[in-house]
Amino acid sequence: MAFPRKRVGYRHNLALAKRLWSGQINREQQHSLKSLSENYGLSIAAGDLQLLENRWYVTHSGLLRLAQRRGCSGIAVNLMAEFCDPASSRRVFKAIVYKRNRTKGFIGYGDADPSNVSLMVHGAELRIAETRAVNRALRKAYGIGLCSVEELGARSESSGHARNHEHPVNSHSPNGSKNGQPRLRDRLCLLIRQYNLDPTLVKAYAADFCGTPSLKEAKRDLVESFISHLATSAKENSDGLVCKLNSYARPVEVKP
Repeated sequence: MAFPRKRVGYRHNLALAKRLWSGQINREQQHSLKSLSENYGLSIAAGDLQLLENRWYVTHSGLLRLAQRRGCSGIAVNLMAEFCDPASSRRVFKAIVYKRNRTKGFIGYGDADPSNVSLMVHGAELRIAETRAVNRALRKAYGIGLCSVEELGARSESSGHARNHEHPVNSHSPNGSKNGQPRLRDRLCLLIRQYNLDPTLVKAYAADFCGTPSLKEAKRDLVESFISHLATSAKENSDGLVCKLNSYARPVEVKP
């Protein structure tokens, strides 16, 4: 028996999107958000969607909730040992999503190795490969054309380098690059995306951590310290970090 489909209001999603990504929501993104809200019931508040580099991405948790609402009967995951290389930390998984009992499954493959995952999660290639396989199978099963956040890898870090070369910034800026390293803003965005954190809450936490009214006013060394602290907390005590971030949350008012 299928679970009832919970529709998420486009207006609520749009209001929250404008609050989280102020100044980044253009008409094309609004149109895409409306389709994602009405056709799939994806919710920004629930963490189903992320806006990265002006594009929408679905999350693993969002795909799982969609599968539950649509009555997914099961997901089978298998390690493809013949394609794995433990010595180089390369892992490959095959996932099969069954939308209904006794129906043909939808197959997705996921791979991970140190070359296509963030430096901050090296050593977790096994789990990342499994998640990527499940995400791809779920996206096929339910017709989701968006790439998932977890399928993104080291590409974003390299694109960050490219942007730094194309658009030099003042070395005194907290977000500026230094000795060819990624900008602090890019490093922070990578952490937010990797661990599916709320950008607005992270910024509020950062400002409090740095002792400044806003993150933009913080000195570079303080921002670097915060990023290091955030990375450690996300990796070693994710539940505690989520609780800490939630303490900075404010009610969202949506006009009818």
